[in-house]
Amino acid sequence: MNEPAILELMNATVIKNDVRALDGVTLRIPPRQHTAIMGPNGAGKSALMQLITFQERPVPHADGSPSLRVLGRDLWHVFELRPRLGVVSSDLHHRFVNGNSHGRIRAIDAVLSGLFGMHGLTPPDAVTAHMREDARLALDRMDAAHLSSRFLDEMSTGEVRRVLVARALVTTPTALLLDEPAAGLDVAARHRLMTSMNRVAEAGTTLILVTHQVEEIVPAISHVVLLKDGRVVADGQRREVLTDLQLSRLFEIPVTLSEHRGYVQAVLA
Repeated sequence: MNEPAILELMNATVIKNDVRALDGVTLRIPPRQHTAIMGPNGAGKSALMQLITFQERPVPHADGSPSLRVLGRDLWHVFELRPRLGVVSSDLHHRFVNGNSHGRIRAIDAVLSGLFGMHGLTPPDAVTAHMREDARLALDRMDAAHLSSRFLDEMSTGEVRRVLVARALVTTPTALLLDEPAAGLDVAARHRLMTSMNRVAEAGTTLILVTHQVEEIVPAISHVVLLKDGRVVADGQRREVLTDLQLSRLFEIPVTLSEHRGYVQAVLA
């Protein structure tokens, strides 16, 4: 039996404030195809994130056919989808560090909350020894086991980000959806996070990275999609899409790319 695609968009359109945030997008990401979706601000990346996580719905097709499938289905209850699609975003970071109504939270408890679909402390009697072991293993995968007992509001931004990726991994999801995961990180913290994420991808979890920073594209990512003005302008193998010409057209400024050990850097030409 064939595995369902992680994501399928079939001529999908999203309208926000009378503007087509996504305009007839067709895209397919099969299992284990680690993919980066790149675009400048206003390209439609946020609308795409909201579509994949069912926070937004596409404009219905006239014939009633679906324009969106995630893991083979066009309808999901959000609590049913969460364990299968791990999501890490700046909004999640804010909820845990700045907006947590349950007060301060330790790394191990933040990771455990992913098993319950919560953003705060879980009832102690609901947490089993097996769950605690899963949480510790998830932290270890992100090189964050030493942070287990630390409070998130005492950590650096990079440390918090690794804990939140561990939270997304604790349910052993089919895919990991990352929205600009290295935003706000210095060079060292970004490298440590991306190295850990690359190991996760190599271990078999499908990575979908949504970003406008080429430096976030880890070596395991083999496929790149370019978004501009709500449309897909390029979709293909990394070596074919991630070129000086393609990136210069995307950002409307001359760009030169260089690569070192699978990591890419962009400078203005």
